[in-house]
Amino acid sequence: MAEFIKVSEVEDGTRLLRWFLRYYPGMLQRDFYKLCRGGQIRINSSRCKGTEVLHFGDMIRIPPTLQSYQKVKKTENGEQYSLADLEELRKCIIHNDNDIVVFNKPAGLAVQGGTGIRKSVDKMAAALFPYDKISLVHRIDKETSGLLVVAKNQKAAQHLSQQFQNKTAHKEYLALLHGVLSEKSGVIDNYIVKGQVFEDSANIPKGVQAQHAITEYKVLGEATGLLSWVLFSPHTGRTHQLRLHSAYSLMAPIVGDDLYGITRDKLDGILGSVLTTKKLFLFAYKITFVHPGTGREITLRADVPEFMQSVIKFLEFQVP
Repeated sequence: MAEFIKVSEVEDGTRLLRWFLRYYPGMLQRDFYKLCRGGQIRINSSRCKGTEVLHFGDMIRIPPTLQSYQKVKKTENGEQYSLADLEELRKCIIHNDNDIVVFNKPAGLAVQGGTGIRKSVDKMAAALFPYDKISLVHRIDKETSGLLVVAKNQKAAQHLSQQFQNKTAHKEYLALLHGVLSEKSGVIDNYIVKGQVFEDSANIPKGVQAQHAITEYKVLGEATGLLSWVLFSPHTGRTHQLRLHSAYSLMAPIVGDDLYGITRDKLDGILGSVLTTKKLFLFAYKITFVHPGTGREITLRADVPEFMQSVIKFLEFQVP
């Protein structure tokens, strides 16, 4: 018997062919059009050509011959994501208008697609907003959670990219560090070279390109001499900047940082009893920039992710 599938809210605006290729990636386009011409594929019981634009609530007739196909999205870059993944990303939207969409990105989700990446924000956002030209204007690490601004048209992309490049957009992060800082506030000003930190440019080997990295920090709270709750305000945006500055400049790596810190299974005491996740305790919680459409300054804050909330509450730390 034929199956009927209701078009979801995240699929509104998708063309019928793209919808079918998302559900049935092994299907050939010529077979798709043949089924449309034969009336096997229908929209709300009506015959279709295959070029129709779908809307939320439409009922799609699926011929019995297609019901054995795997229902998953596969792109030419090897990405795979399901409709459930798209719905989860849609739930992460904290601001959306004609020019931008802002996500509270979960830890573990890549921002940009590429070889070996199963799913990413840029490709999934393009699926959520098929009528817009989705462009990344800044990035955060895959392991980092928090605010990510995405442009929905070329004008907005140019406007926002310039702000992030010129450092007129202001970002703030919250992090839980494994260690106690002797100085409770300050500015870290040094150089990063391929995962290493150099305090003085004179010590950098000749011919090696270094990146100037500046981070302002403030300790918001401490726990039992082992942990520090820190507010970071990066003035530059280097790869792994906050993770490197925590581990090598402050000598207190971010909790959950297996790359520059210590693995969770080697932690004991309060850390071992409180932590129930291997996720990185670094959260992009606040961002301020000039809206590309209105020209007005806008400040957005995101809720602390669930895996951090229980720990912060137990340690009696406060979110500013």
